[in-house]
Amino acid sequence: MDGNAAGEGDDNVDWNTEDELEVENYAASSSSCLARPSGDAASGSGEASSSASTSHSKLFCEFVVMGFSEKLVTKAIDEIGEGNPDAILESLLTYKVLENSPQEQDIDESAVVKEEVMDSDHLSSDYEGSFLEDSSDDDSYSESEEVINPSSEDKKLLFLTDMGYTVEEASIAIERCGPDASVAELADFICAAQMSKEADALLGPEEKPRLLNNFTKHKKRKHSNCDAWSKKRRGEKKLLHGDEEPIRLPNPMVGFGVPAETRTIVPRTLPEAAIGPPYFYYENVALAPKGVWDTISRFLYDVEPEFVDSKYFCATARKRGYVHNLPINDRFPLLPLPPGTIHEALPLTKKWWPSWDTRTKLNCLQTCIGSAKLTERIRKALEHHDGESEPPPRIQKYVLDECRKWNLVWVGRNKLAPLEPDEVEMLLGFPKNHTRGGGISRTDRYKSLGNSFQVDTVAYHLSVLKKLFPAGINLLSLFSGIGGAEVALHRLGIPLKNVVSVEISEVNRNIMRSWWEQTNQKGNLTHLTDVQQLNGDRLEQLMNSFGGFDLIIGGSPCNNLAGSNRHSRDGLEGKESSLFYDYFRILDLVKCIMSKGH
Repeated sequence: MDGNAAGEGDDNVDWNTEDELEVENYAASSSSCLARPSGDAASGSGEASSSASTSHSKLFCEFVVMGFSEKLVTKAIDEIGEGNPDAILESLLTYKVLENSPQEQDIDESAVVKEEVMDSDHLSSDYEGSFLEDSSDDDSYSESEEVINPSSEDKKLLFLTDMGYTVEEASIAIERCGPDASVAELADFICAAQMSKEADALLGPEEKPRLLNNFTKHKKRKHSNCDAWSKKRRGEKKLLHGDEEPIRLPNPMVGFGVPAETRTIVPRTLPEAAIGPPYFYYENVALAPKGVWDTISRFLYDVEPEFVDSKYFCATARKRGYVHNLPINDRFPLLPLPPGTIHEALPLTKKWWPSWDTRTKLNCLQTCIGSAKLTERIRKALEHHDGESEPPPRIQKYVLDECRKWNLVWVGRNKLAPLEPDEVEMLLGFPKNHTRGGGISRTDRYKSLGNSFQVDTVAYHLSVLKKLFPAGINLLSLFSGIGGAEVALHRLGIPLKNVVSVEISEVNRNIMRSWWEQTNQKGNLTHLTDVQQLNGDRLEQLMNSFGGFDLIIGGSPCNNLAGSNRHSRDGLEGKESSLFYDYFRILDLVKCIMSKGH
């Protein structure tokens, strides 16, 4: 997703306070486990004696240093005993899930199990900081599900009821999905059933679906008499199709092909409504709630999405879905090829990389980073075992889980650190210093980069345009962000004749404008701020000045699609992600205007 949410107010988030957001009881528990008097009483007589007996235990301190509360550590050790540290760690993770499960608020059903075990001391993004996606982007991360996804039906039932579902809903989900289904899959099943019930109750035979109303209720369409419009009112279909197979994410996620793959590309047939100018290219997170990509495809002329993971192009994963009408033959990658592994991209880290950290690819790069408190806690956990050849498996697992969540890299003995903005730029395919300087803060750089395209991946798809537009291209760039599409086209050697860039963030507009000037672009750059204000009159005015658009590209905000937004993961109905319908509205307006001969 290349672009920000609808409101500029989010630019005022205090991104510099993440180190101060540490869980309050960490400092207290960390110091008390090292220096607490043995006679210090805890609440409750039984708990007091238990705490006293474990207050100076190395194992006890070790788990407290990891960030678990003294109360939970004491409980786990009392139940299991100190002889099985791995079982204690599993119990602590489970306790933390149950302890933090919200009871009286709406949450993201499919992501809560993974997210609740994360440290609450980290500042998460209001834009795209998707921890569900982040953890899923690394295939090896799935091992952690064994800890936080209970294996027995009773435990799954407990998890689901703690998440707010009824016993009846949970029992039906387990029966329908089977005993091997994960908690996330069961939650998705319940959510889909609830949506289906709601849709049946709300959508009568004469009532227009809410999806259509999302982008038509507050806008009067000037070109409503265009025949193409009536043919594309996909919202007239029911939201949920019980007899249709939903879009499934492929494995491996290589779309219609990637540079390193030799398989023969199967030609695709585009629906008639998608054929003809202009070309369009839409991007968003692949791991969206169920039904989202079916809806996106339905609105974008029933074009089949192409799901691609950027780990096949660079050293970092980035699972994305793309809907486009571009040719899929004769693609070629950008040269020189970017580094393909962590050690190729960051060679100085190799000296300190332990053999038990088997990562070769970084996880999905986000808009936020791990805090200094986190890396300090990891250092202390490792130093507890400095005299050993390797830390024990439970410590390795703890460290690797945090490394995968936050893309931490080794910079010294027992010393991990988050990526620097310059390193993120390089991994995403942007030129050096693309987001640096000009009054742009360090945290703004992380935020803007986390919301951007992975340039090498997008350029591979757009490479087919080089033969089609040798003299240059007219581009309508919606939700432009920091100009990932423009950078990709420029690096492909496709001249940018006229670019209309629509981006609400002033920071991002400044980054884009600076790049345009520093690369000595010869074309015309027009900046607009809000896709919702781009109407038919303005489009006709722009298109009359240079003859129409060759490509409409963009990725609307994924705020309500990404897994981290437990409280607002409303899919395409959400406040920010509903801007997808403006992408379709504008695309369809351009097609209608061009079909009239403009």
